[in-house]
Amino acid sequence: MFPAVSMAESRPRVWVSQPLFDDIVGRLAAHFDVRSTGEVTEHSPQAIADALRECAGALITLNERIGAREIAAAASLRAIANVGVGYNNLDVAALTQAGIVATNTPDVLTETTADFGFALLMATARRVTEAERWLREGQWQQWSFSTLLGADLHGSTLGIVGMGRIGQGIARRARGFDMRVLYHNRSRLPDAVEQECGARYAGFDEVFAQADHVVLVLPYSPQVHHLVDAAALAKMKPTATLVNIARGGIVDEIALADALANGRLAAAGLDVYEGEPAVRPELLALRNVVLTPHIASASLATRRAMVSLAVDNLIAALGEGPDAGNPPTPVNPDVLAAATIKTITAKRQGA
Repeated sequence: MFPAVSMAESRPRVWVSQPLFDDIVGRLAAHFDVRSTGEVTEHSPQAIADALRECAGALITLNERIGAREIAAAASLRAIANVGVGYNNLDVAALTQAGIVATNTPDVLTETTADFGFALLMATARRVTEAERWLREGQWQQWSFSTLLGADLHGSTLGIVGMGRIGQGIARRARGFDMRVLYHNRSRLPDAVEQECGARYAGFDEVFAQADHVVLVLPYSPQVHHLVDAAALAKMKPTATLVNIARGGIVDEIALADALANGRLAAAGLDVYEGEPAVRPELLALRNVVLTPHIASASLATRRAMVSLAVDNLIAALGEGPDAGNPPTPVNPDVLAAATIKTITAKRQGA
C-alpha cells in the first residue's frame, strides 16, 4: 500500500516571504499549500533558493532579491508575486527565460504615494523635521524673526522627473498651490494629460536649472543609475530642494551629501536609499535632509490593497480562481501563454 497523501501535500506549494495581513494572505490556503515566514526576516540568497526549491509560486516583498541564482533549483516555480509597484529586486530577464511569471502591484498605491511625496516636499522646503529636532533639543529660548527660514511652495516652480501615475498625482496636487510645473519623462504626455496636470514638458537640464523644487518619481533601471549626480546637482539653484520617492540608486548620495553640506543645495527629502535599510552616515549627519524609511505607500488601506492585489496575481498566475491564467498586473506578460501550458500540464500530471 502507498502512504496516504494529505490535501496540502497534493496541492501546489507557495512561499510567503514576510508576515503580511493574515486575513488576506489566508485566501491562498483555499488553493495552495502555504508556507509562511512567521516573523520579519532578512533572507539570505541561499535561504531564498531553499524556500523556492519545492514551490510553484511565491509572494514576496521588495526585501527579497530574486534572480538566476535563487531560481536555479526551483524546477516547479511558475510565478512570483511582488508586493510593490517597483520590481528592481527581480531579475525579470532571468525569470522570463525560466518561464516564470512576475507580477507587481501598480495603481493601488498611486494616490497614497503622491500624498506622501507632497508631504515630504513640504517638510523639506519648510524645514519641518529640522525645526522639531531643534525644539526638542531645547534650543528654542527666544523667538527670532530669522529662525529656520524655509522656502515657499506656493507660486514656486516644481520639477517632476518621471511623469507616470504618481508623478501626475503630485502635479495635480501642485495646482492647488499655484505652482508652475515642469516635467521630464521618457516620452511626452498627451496634451489632454498635460492640461489636466497643469504641466509643461521640458528637458532634463531645464527642469534641474529652473525648478525651485525637484521630485524624483521615475522607475529604476541600470540606465538611470546615479542619474542625479554631481553634474546634475550643480545645475540646481542653491536655494532649491530635491525629493526622492523613486529608488535610491537614482541619486549619487555622496554627491548629494556634499552639495547639502557645502550650501550648493538648500535641502533634500529622501524616502529611498541606495543601500537601504542602511543609510549613509554622510546623510545622517546633516540637518538639512529629511529622512524617512521607505514609507511612501504606508497607509493601512493602501498596504492592504497591495497585498490583496499580489494575492490575486499569485492565485491567477498559478491557474486558480476566477482569473485563472490571467493575473491582473503581470510584469512579463509574454510568459503567460507558456506558463498557462505548464500549469495545465502540471495539473494533468497530478491528476
